[in-house]
Amino acid sequence: MKMYRTKNYAKLVKGIFVFGILLFTFLPSFSQNKIVSDSLVKLYESGNYAPNQQLDLLNKIAQNNPDPDEVIKYADLLLKEATKLDSTGYIYSGYLDLGIALEQKGDLSSALESYFKAGEFIDESTEKRKLGNLYISIAAVYSGMGNKPNVIEYYSNAIRVLEGLEDKIPYAIAIENLGDSYLEFGEPDSALVLFNKSGTIFKAQNKRPFMAYNLGNKGLAFAQKGQDTLAEENISEAITILEELGDYRPITVYLTYMSDIYAAKNDWDAAFTYSLRSLNLAKQYGLKAEIGAAYLKLSELYERTGYASAALKYYRNYIAFRDSVKNISAVQQMGDMQIAQKQIELDLANQQKRTQKIITIASATALFLILLMAVGLYRRNLYVRKTNAIIEKEKDRSESLLLNILPEETARELKESGTVKANKFESVTVLFTDFKAFTAYSEQINPEELVKRLGYYFTAFDDIIEKYGLEKIKTIGDSYMCAGGLPFPIKDHAIKMVQAGFEILQFVEDVKLSETDQGLSFDVRIGINTGPVVAGVVGSKKFSYDIWGDTVNVASRMETMSEAGKINISQNTYELIKNEFICEYRGEIAVKNRGKMKMYFVQGPCSKNLI
Repeated sequence: MKMYRTKNYAKLVKGIFVFGILLFTFLPSFSQNKIVSDSLVKLYESGNYAPNQQLDLLNKIAQNNPDPDEVIKYADLLLKEATKLDSTGYIYSGYLDLGIALEQKGDLSSALESYFKAGEFIDESTEKRKLGNLYISIAAVYSGMGNKPNVIEYYSNAIRVLEGLEDKIPYAIAIENLGDSYLEFGEPDSALVLFNKSGTIFKAQNKRPFMAYNLGNKGLAFAQKGQDTLAEENISEAITILEELGDYRPITVYLTYMSDIYAAKNDWDAAFTYSLRSLNLAKQYGLKAEIGAAYLKLSELYERTGYASAALKYYRNYIAFRDSVKNISAVQQMGDMQIAQKQIELDLANQQKRTQKIITIASATALFLILLMAVGLYRRNLYVRKTNAIIEKEKDRSESLLLNILPEETARELKESGTVKANKFESVTVLFTDFKAFTAYSEQINPEELVKRLGYYFTAFDDIIEKYGLEKIKTIGDSYMCAGGLPFPIKDHAIKMVQAGFEILQFVEDVKLSETDQGLSFDVRIGINTGPVVAGVVGSKKFSYDIWGDTVNVASRMETMSEAGKINISQNTYELIKNEFICEYRGEIAVKNRGKMKMYFVQGPCSKNLI
């Protein structure tokens, strides 16, 4: 488990939780960080501080805030104010804080760019501690990218720079992280040599948090070697120390790690036990990201052991914790439909009252009764016609809304039978898009403008997808997902998806070049994969058409490993389009929890007439 900054990841990647060391002396808990950050924010917003304290205050807020989006906000403020004052030290801190937050959010390329900018403001001859810390940060990003040579190079640089410092903790941490990287590379013997060296320093300095992470890492190394007894002894000791410190987040991660290890050995009982312990602990302490990770792990375990219904149950729980941004326009439409229905019910209730009044008055006299009945029948006839017209209008509206949510064939099946049968498609091409640095951008504008701008892009994406006969699946925040080859199989869905991808890139580029739409411009990444999926409708209320399977997960990974303005495809997709498009082979790239995967950047069509 890496230790390279003072903040905690809110995001789990391959079960690895990352801890930091800007101060190199103590790792505060998530709650401690939040308390400190909140108090500093209140002080900053109050304005009750000296002008010369502003930069230090902004820096401390960014360093202690556990929310990466908030860190980006205050890091940007720090950079703006520090640049005005030409304060190189705080400019360095601003870029470092920004890099940490971007890394937490999974934007590794932008994080790396920010770290290298930070390096421009370090005096390498005198600021050894800063330089060593920066090398550790850069190495950690390369680790996330699976770039082994650069990981070893930058951790080795950090060890070299930090070795001569009086404080040995930073030096020991760099050694620990290099050992963790060897562990990720599947070299436990090399990792153990480094863990023993760093562990000796942590123990001599009595740094109990670091001692706990060191013991946990040793346990993981022993587990890789098949020495289960030593693995559990070390991890159990690590968990004991972490419980004493009240640091429960890494405990959940170690438990998840053990689950992965035993799953690899097909010891499913042990794998399930560790995952359930991780889930229960995360629930006990309200660790939402870890709850979601535990649900996902249990879903994977049930899927691998053949329990599809249980796998789907836990996957739905995972989605519930993952998705924080809903499709606002869809919610509004459904809300409008509910309001219309309530209005119909109200009109019916009012009519019942009027009818009762007519009956009461008519009982007084037969003649008056006949008259009133005639009037009542006439008015009721008018009402029925009005009501039928309203119902018909709302029916058409509901039909339109349903077709916006579900494919036409799926919507027809739902209306006819009340349910939708899940279908497996052997060959489907899945595309994901994501806007670069969207979260940082969203902090600068109000919610109404944000939704308007997202709608501007996604409406154009919808038109492009419809043009090529593809199916939009959903949007998740600033991510757009679509598929080709369903609900009706087509032979050339991979080619059409790539064509659509190029039109999306062209649209985004055109917006950037437009003088009138400068405020709407983003950079977009695209990832595509082809393979089998299961498709169906989930939920009984606010239902949605969705797809599942490893093909979807790999497509998401393709987008994450892509670059701004480029289309990154898998080997499966490449085999289907290679005769129609020029592709640049990127090599086998390590993907978290997936191993090495062949990837390609699509350069363009072989024929100008193709797109």
